[in-house]
Amino acid sequence: MTRLPGLDTLRAAAISWVLLFHSYLIGGLGDGYGVLQWSGWMGVDLFFVLSGYLIGTQVFKALSRTGTLDFTAFYQRRFIRILPAFFVVLALYELWPAWSESKGMQPLWQFLTFTFNLQYDNDDNYAFSHVWSLCVEEHFYLVFPFLAFALTRKPAAWKFTAVALSVVVGGVLLRAWLWTHLVGPNGGSVGGPDDDRGLRYLRYLYYPTWARLDGLVAGVTLAACSVYRPAWFAWVRARANLLLASGVTLLAVAIVFFMDGARSDFWPCVVGYPLVALAMMAFVAAGSGGTWFARLKVPGAGWLASASYSIYLSHKGVFMLVQAALVGRLAEHGLLRFAIYAAATLAGGAVLHYAVERPFLRWRDSQTKTAPEGAVLSN
Repeated sequence: MTRLPGLDTLRAAAISWVLLFHSYLIGGLGDGYGVLQWSGWMGVDLFFVLSGYLIGTQVFKALSRTGTLDFTAFYQRRFIRILPAFFVVLALYELWPAWSESKGMQPLWQFLTFTFNLQYDNDDNYAFSHVWSLCVEEHFYLVFPFLAFALTRKPAAWKFTAVALSVVVGGVLLRAWLWTHLVGPNGGSVGGPDDDRGLRYLRYLYYPTWARLDGLVAGVTLAACSVYRPAWFAWVRARANLLLASGVTLLAVAIVFFMDGARSDFWPCVVGYPLVALAMMAFVAAGSGGTWFARLKVPGAGWLASASYSIYLSHKGVFMLVQAALVGRLAEHGLLRFAIYAAATLAGGAVLHYAVERPFLRWRDSQTKTAPEGAVLSN
């Protein structure tokens, strides 16, 4: 898949936003950046839409051309894309205490089976917690190709629409039930009477795959339109300015919706995720090709997009190493401290990218004789 500068820009923005969000671990950017910083969790939702669109496009194009899908090749490419860098970072967490942002860590088998996001049950075991989104993506890879294959045996728009709406509406109803019975003030308890609402929120509503499919569905919907309804998709993309304006408006509404500590409140949990997914869907549609935004090249965005997976995996560990090295120095120079953290994080991600991720991708592409993928982040 040919790289698109617009999608690289979005991916670069997403990883930067996520890093800013996680910078609470080291004091953040400082006063005056609160909204920009705490809303950074939405960057993961942008990654979900991008992943749904790029993987969906690959799968649907293969199905539309040949009527079938090489499942073995698909999973081989995914495994080589995901596992080498992941195993390296997982080993660092297991073997190097200074790398970890928490004293405790969930059992190793949860990471090896990509079930961390379904099993998280202890606030003291927060190390490598950002792997939750990688778990969501792995579950998506396991199910989506087979579902797409089944839906395209006798393709019909109503079938796809029915499945997509079922997933989104089902997610809304499920989150409403989970919040009411397990998360809200009168909800149940995860670990006993001392368990807190924040832990219940993470375990039942923020991390689990079944609660976070909105962005992936949005991306897959764009992919289906681009492959099976190209005239519709071209009509939408021809209105890039409107798409960007819609995305900004929806994102602003979502940020207001989640403000003032409302992330774990009922309505944000229930309908907030589809709202964020719609905003990110508009951005991805605008950046998917044939528009001025898709052709927009931002200096450094291409590299940041290419290295985003390695940066995502390693950034918290690098944060901890820099924090130990600074030992409280430059406390009165918040922006300088943050710049040091940012530079170290990019450097750490670059080491992982060039030493592990990129060699395996080159080897994979040399074996399959296919063009490299469009820089998909497996979060």
